[in-house]
Amino acid sequence: MMIRKVFFMCCLLILLSGCWDNKDINHRLMPVVLGITGEGEQYKAYLQVPKPENDGMGSQVIIEKGYTINQIVDKMSVNMESSIGLLHIKVIILDKELAEKGLSDLIAGFMRSRDISSKALMAISESSLDELFMKIPHYTAPEGSILLDYFEKNAGWEPQIALTRIWQVYRSIHSYTRDVAIPLIAMGDNTFLNHTGSAVIKNGKMVGRISNDETLLYNAFSGHSTNGKIEVLDNASVMILGNQLHINNKFENEIPYLTTAMSFKVMILETKNNPSAEKIKKEVEELLLNRLNGLVEKTQKNEADILGIGQYYRKEISRDKLKNWRSNYFMALNWNLDVNVDIQNAGNLKIPSK
Repeated sequence: MMIRKVFFMCCLLILLSGCWDNKDINHRLMPVVLGITGEGEQYKAYLQVPKPENDGMGSQVIIEKGYTINQIVDKMSVNMESSIGLLHIKVIILDKELAEKGLSDLIAGFMRSRDISSKALMAISESSLDELFMKIPHYTAPEGSILLDYFEKNAGWEPQIALTRIWQVYRSIHSYTRDVAIPLIAMGDNTFLNHTGSAVIKNGKMVGRISNDETLLYNAFSGHSTNGKIEVLDNASVMILGNQLHINNKFENEIPYLTTAMSFKVMILETKNNPSAEKIKKEVEELLLNRLNGLVEKTQKNEADILGIGQYYRKEISRDKLKNWRSNYFMALNWNLDVNVDIQNAGNLKIPSK
């Protein structure tokens, strides 16, 4: 009987031992935005933590330095009355100089520790993070961070803004055939932020940039909808209602061939001097095709395959040669680009009955 009691008590101890380090949710800080810059061999981190106030949701910014993000969090926790949990971080803002130096070690640390969700979005700031995070507490938002709203599809996100997550950057660092673009931001004069384009990231380093208009086409290649983007022409303005991408590829004599057909459905919003629908169609096609050519030229110049074209040739090229995709095959790519525009209607007009 005594043996059974001892065995039962041991089982209880085993079952209860997993909860010894649990902490009450009221004693945990849950930051939603993390800013990181480099200072010599160290990182400088900024944590924006939502803080309930009498008239709504405010925030506070905590700043600390260290050689790793975990060390920084430990330093912060020592001086706080609550522990800090990083799993609720939704957006990570990186300093531009840090991105140009390289993000491989930082991203590998995120993936290894699992303290930060791999789904967290990333952005690169061209403005000082000191100024940016000191400005944040003056802006309130339902989630406690105005930065988050800029990347939420049900808030301030627009189709010309890249949406890039930690796991996508990690994948690109270890891929021979796929790179990524991360949104570039700067402090605005009349608004909190300005989106200044996207940074081209190759092997974990920023090697170039593309414009917001070129980012729209990057998103189209990545499977994101371009619905809602307004294009202004000389005699009209149109709104994109949808987009599709069709790709045909072949590999002959060590040369990759690619035919890309992008189709857009648009709606006419405004006109001037009464242009014909056919003229508007040709102007939009020419505008988007020139933009697409410019995007391709930049990617090949930087030897950075942010459009993921190399994915279509992975079965055609042996692995020992695939590692040279960016420098050899991508530069020799025979690319046929085509853009087709379909005008759905002339706007939300109703023809009056006679």
